[in-house]
Amino acid sequence: MNYTLTQLPDRTAKPRQSGLTMVMDKGLSLREVEDFLSTSTEYADIVKLGWATSFVTPKLKEKLAIYREAHVPVYFGGTLFEAFVVRNQFEDYRRLLDKYGMEYAEVSDGSIEMPQDEKCEYIRRLATQVTVLSEVGSKDEAKIIPPYKWIQLMQSELQAGAWKVIGEAREGGTVGLFRSSGEVRQGLVEEILTQVPFESILWEAPQKEQQVWFVKLLGANVNLGNIAPHEVIPLETIRLGLRGDTFTHFLDK
Repeated sequence: MNYTLTQLPDRTAKPRQSGLTMVMDKGLSLREVEDFLSTSTEYADIVKLGWATSFVTPKLKEKLAIYREAHVPVYFGGTLFEAFVVRNQFEDYRRLLDKYGMEYAEVSDGSIEMPQDEKCEYIRRLATQVTVLSEVGSKDEAKIIPPYKWIQLMQSELQAGAWKVIGEAREGGTVGLFRSSGEVRQGLVEEILTQVPFESILWEAPQKEQQVWFVKLLGANVNLGNIAPHEVIPLETIRLGLRGDTFTHFLDK
């Protein structure tokens, strides 16, 4: 930090198990990655190459090398995993992870129908190779999953070997955990938290209002994801109570 302020919440230090910021890279150029990392390496814990953008991203190996040099882990979006699975190319996907030296992978079923037992088996198999994040929730805004099912899915996927379970919101924050307006499904989140430890959940929250809501509910060290590269530092100020939205939240009463 550049100077001293009192009455700030304690932030976990990298490598973090809680207080994670997952950043969404939707096709940054090499120079944009370098610029992003020059300001945000301290606050960005892991980067997702959104959905299947890695398939068409130029100079993918060079991009991964830049992230690796900065010690910021990267993984391919869950939609890419689904694209391989739906084409019966799971083993090709595993070889792809090895080819690019990936240490993390996302297992999701937001775009395809997949029996839970099958999804957990994919998690178990990949967990012997990489650190797995599994995503719960549908990308179809018309598909409403009841809270008890969210809880059961999250618990099963953690038991299968997932490091974190991701609460689905897409890059826009308008499905899954949120209504089409972007409003948090508050009752859903609160019910999930009665059964699943908050440290085990990474909440996709791309909109500022969503980030503020989670920080106020769960504190500075809530895990948040799908953060745009240019919003990483603004999010850190929200976490620390240094933006108007959370300005008084951490002050001594």
